[in-house]
This record gives sequence, structure tokens and C-alpha cells, in this order.
Amino acid sequence: MFGRLRAWSGRHPRVIDALWLVPFLLISLLNMVMVGAGSTAWEAAGLEAWWFAGLGVLLFAPLFWLRGRPLTVFVIISVTCFLQWLLGVPPLFFNVSVLVAMYGVASRRPLRWAVAAGLVVELGLFLVFVSPLEAGDEAGFSTTSAFSVAIWMAGIYANTRRRYLEGLEERAERAERERDQQARLAAAAERARIARELHDVVAHNVSVMIVQADGAGYAIDRDVEQARRAMQAVSATGRRALAEMRRMVGVLRADDAPGEYAPQPSLAQLDELVSQVRASGLPVDLRVSGTVRELPEGEQLTVYRIVQEALTNTLKHGGPVSRATVEMEYGVRDLLLRVTDDGRGASAREHEGGHGLVGMRERVAMFGGSVEARPEVGGGFRVVARLPIGGAGAERAA
Repeated sequence: MFGRLRAWSGRHPRVIDALWLVPFLLISLLNMVMVGAGSTAWEAAGLEAWWFAGLGVLLFAPLFWLRGRPLTVFVIISVTCFLQWLLGVPPLFFNVSVLVAMYGVASRRPLRWAVAAGLVVELGLFLVFVSPLEAGDEAGFSTTSAFSVAIWMAGIYANTRRRYLEGLEERAERAERERDQQARLAAAAERARIARELHDVVAHNVSVMIVQADGAGYAIDRDVEQARRAMQAVSATGRRALAEMRRMVGVLRADDAPGEYAPQPSLAQLDELVSQVRASGLPVDLRVSGTVRELPEGEQLTVYRIVQEALTNTLKHGGPVSRATVEMEYGVRDLLLRVTDDGRGASAREHEGGHGLVGMRERVAMFGGSVEARPEVGGGFRVVARLPIGGAGAERAA
């Protein structure tokens, strides 16, 4: 509720100014009428009523511009009060506007201007209460001066708090920009890594095509059936390679150091990965259900990397007594991959700044799939990825 009220007041500053200026105006007019009823003060000053009305306008009207130009408003009101003192016009409630203007300077301008405004107000109070030696009012000066100092300190506090909140907002915006930038950099790095891995997949397929085509060339005169099978293998391999190449469109690839193009892991190495994690002290159960299907190399690599990232996070954040389960469920058109653990869950991952989940989403999105990672109620963490297999993957990715 308070947040909405603060936002509304920020959008309608003029309305907020009017809410406190109107009561101030009414009280000042009532004070002027009461002073005028006696008329002795006015007659003593030798001024007509319209002089007091003009004085009230000069003291009150500038307050409408206090939010945007506090120094200008303070100067106008201070000069008006000084002329009022020179003419011997008695103080009015309108003169409180000088304290309001001083608060505006203290709350919206640097400290040097706030100190100057406070000294000007103190000088004015001294002229009004103490300078008439025959009728000096030291008690009134002390009381009014203490009230003025309290208003001045309130303005200083408001200025400090406003600058502090602005600093917090600026740091929050900067942190948000840095977080977005880091996420973009992580995504770019992951795309470059995916491009290198897909290079291996496509290179493998092209190599197979070359071998099959050479074999068909040698067998075409002696064994037509063998040559036909070889060309069918070339056709199937070419389609797979073309599908992988299409997924590389839009993926920017950085220059690589020599020797980085090593064979990438596949599902055949999944058991070895699970064994390595078990040897590290994390009990892992691997379960495979459904009819096992042959997956393209790129999808095998994606599944391997997701399992690797999820188990690595469990090792790092799950705690010393956690367990993990890897489930692969082959469906008709999709492969459902679930990696769950019973570790510390949200309590361990609430402030983590890694980009493993960014990499998972980048990999799965290339094959038209989806991935979800979240802490479990009561502890633990779950990673669920769904990858289209067969023709469904190519259609969804396209």
C-alpha cells in the first residue's frame, strides 16, 4: 500500500504540494484577518490592507515552485521578509514560509547551501526579536531559533535519506544491468561452446559420408546392392548432418585454440559419468525406462551435459548426506530427463550466481525442447528436461 502511495505521489508532485499549501494558505489568511481586526498594527505601520495582501502573495506564491527551484524561492521570500522588517510591518503567519523555503533548500541542495540558508534565517530571527534593544525578546528568539534549527535538521536528514535511497536505486539498477550483461556473456560463451561441439558432430557425419561414398564408388561395378546400401547410408547421414548445421544458424563461434576439437561424450559415457560422481561421494541411481531409441550425437551430448551439470551442482550445494537420481524415460516423440536430489535445495541456491542453467536452456532450446529447474518443497532440487527425438525434434527446432 505504501509503495503504491509513494509511486502515486511521485507521478503527481503538484497535487502533493497543493495538499499542504492550501491549509497553510487558509491559516495565514485567518491570521491576517485577525490581525486586521485590531487594525492597530496596520495603522502603526502606516500601510493599507492591500499592502498586507500583496505581502502575503509575495510570501506564499513562490512556494509553488519550491520543489524545482528551492534556492530561487528562498531568495525571493528572504528578501521579502527583510523588506517587511525595514518597513516595520509586524510579523504574520505568512512569514512561516521562510522556514518552509529553508527546509526546501536543506532537503534538495548541497550542504553548503543548506548552511547558508540556515544562517540567513537565524539572522532574520535576530533582527526581529533581538535587534530592538529597548524591547528585545530574547526568550522568543531562543524558542523560534530552536524551532528553526529543528526544521533545518529535518531538511538535512531528508536530503541525506533521499540521496541514500537514490544511491540504492542506482546500485540496484547497475547490479541488474551487470547481471543481464553477465547472463548475455554466459549465453554467448555457451553458444560458442555448443558451436565447437556441433562442429565435431557435423565433422563426424561428413567423415562417415566420405567413407560411405568412397566405398560405393569401389563397389558400384562389382556389387550394386552394396553400393546402394552405402549411398542410402550417405543419404541418411547427410540428412542428420544438415539438421545439425541448421541448428548452428545464429550461433556465434569464437576462435579456438589448437587441439580443442576433441571427441565429445555421448550417452555411451553416461554410466562412466555416474560412476565418477559416485566415486566423489554422491550416491547416484540411474534409471532408464521405455524403448531405448538411437539419438543424434548432438542430443546425446545435450543429455550428457545436463546430467553432468545437475550432478555437479548437487555435489557443490546438496550437502554431505544428499542422494541423486537420474531418470531417462523414452517416449514416442520425446525423451524425458529428470535429475533430482534430496539436498539443501533453495537454501543453498538462493544466492548462487552461476550460469549452468543458462547453458542448459541454450542447449535444449536448439533442439526445440524445454528445461525446468527449481527447488523442491521441503528440500532438494529438481531438473526436468524434455527433448524431442526423431522427426519431432527437427520440426520443433525449425
